[in-house]
Amino acid sequence: MKQEIKLPEIADNVVSGYLSKVLVKVGDKIEKDQSIIEIETDKAATDIPSPVGGTVVDVRVHAGEEVRVGQVVLVVETQVEMVEGVEKVEMVKKPEPASLPQPSSSNKPLQPIQPIQPIQPVQPIQPVQPLLQPIQPSSASVPASPSVRRFAREIGVDLTKVRGTGKDGRISDEDVKAFAKSLILNTAPSSPAEYTAIPDFSAWGPVEIQPMSRIRQITAESTVKSWQTIPQVVQFGKADITDVEKFRLANKALVEKSGGKLTMTAILLKISAMALKQFPKFNASVDMRNKQIVMKNYIHIGIAVDTEQGLLVPVVRDVDQKSLTQLAQELAGIAERARTRKLTSEEMQGGNFTISNLGGIFGTSFTPIVYPNQVAILGVSRASTEPVYIDSNLIPRTLLPLSLSYDHRLIDGADGARFLSWICTALEQPFTTWL
Repeated sequence: MKQEIKLPEIADNVVSGYLSKVLVKVGDKIEKDQSIIEIETDKAATDIPSPVGGTVVDVRVHAGEEVRVGQVVLVVETQVEMVEGVEKVEMVKKPEPASLPQPSSSNKPLQPIQPIQPIQPVQPIQPVQPLLQPIQPSSASVPASPSVRRFAREIGVDLTKVRGTGKDGRISDEDVKAFAKSLILNTAPSSPAEYTAIPDFSAWGPVEIQPMSRIRQITAESTVKSWQTIPQVVQFGKADITDVEKFRLANKALVEKSGGKLTMTAILLKISAMALKQFPKFNASVDMRNKQIVMKNYIHIGIAVDTEQGLLVPVVRDVDQKSLTQLAQELAGIAERARTRKLTSEEMQGGNFTISNLGGIFGTSFTPIVYPNQVAILGVSRASTEPVYIDSNLIPRTLLPLSLSYDHRLIDGADGARFLSWICTALEQPFTTWL
């Protein structure tokens, strides 16, 4: 018998998803629980399994389109089950035919149906005006030097709207720059509809258009939002991990027997949890709407994972309550589920702090972007062996470059330096600091 397979409920409050790939085609024989499509939502990417086995007779969806929960994606011809030699056939109740309206006893004619009013056409969106308009020279009454007036004309700033910080309100170049910067921040695009159109690049040569995956769309939108709303500062440092690397190699096999993998990320996860307890402001969120700081009494840390589908950031919960071995086990499971698209939406939410480790790829340093609703992120680059002066002698040591990006609305420069210094010290003195 033929059976329709519909998109099941993926997660709470998720009503649709972006179909990135159809894994079967008409004529394929599939088994129960076999993956049939790949779906990306605002919260996770996952494979959808078939609830039945059989032969695919119709594919109702295509890659690149949005699919809603409850929508039919496939039709499968299933095998008839046998129960003690008797065919088991599922009876499908046919819908009752709609009853026709009966004439009333008064024999009054039926009222005619009112015609449907035509839909009014949507008014076209007015084009966005340029940010800085050319203006006429400012009024002579504005206190500003000729060079400042010329500078304001060149970048299109109306001096009558600029507040001067000099004596008697005199306007300086810095005042003009600050005003122009405030205009840019206050009118930056907040939704895709406001983005500036790009040129037609095919005018200069052949091009290929590839649609963004849902994960890439989410990453693009969240990083733009973060960059626009969070004033970010980056603190750099190097940690001597010679001793902790010896510890990692000595205990690597022991942790692997328990199903985990003792990596530098696992060690940094443990140390970061301890640092967040020492510096609770880094475990907070800024609520500018209500002018509040949300201090959190739990420590959940996100781990950036590079996958074929894009950047995913699953969250390890209650890091401070778990041993290093437990964290290594959990990280191994998270990384595997991220690569095989098995992460749930719950695993992608609730992080207070994030670690992004690019040391396994390349680079001496980078500046990670703070995630929305967090105040800091730790970037980890590739370790290298460098000569270090110890007791007037040059000794080769393993140094790990770290970069800490933080939200300057809550975290001052001195706070950032102390936080990163604490992490470096914990890495350099593992046997006295955190073991």
